[in-house]
Amino acid sequence: MPTSITIRDIPDDVYAKIKKQAELHHRSINSEVIVYLKKLAQSNRRDPDQIITRAKKLKQKAKGSLSMDEIQQAIDKGRP
Repeated sequence: MPTSITIRDIPDDVYAKIKKQAELHHRSINSEVIVYLKKLAQSNRRDPDQIITRAKKLKQKAKGSLSMDEIQQAIDKGRP
């Protein structure tokens, strides 16, 4: 069963853009907003917590693989 929501204080410029897009797609403003919400809900964006967890694992895996001297030598390599 569909749920209803009310959105208040939509900036005029945002409303105008949604209205224009709805007209271009031959949809009501309500239908256009539903299309936007569906796209957002189905987005493939990764969860920030998953990204942080993966980064921590990679950092731990790489930890200690080079000494500070080796890092400095790599930086200095090719410099006069």
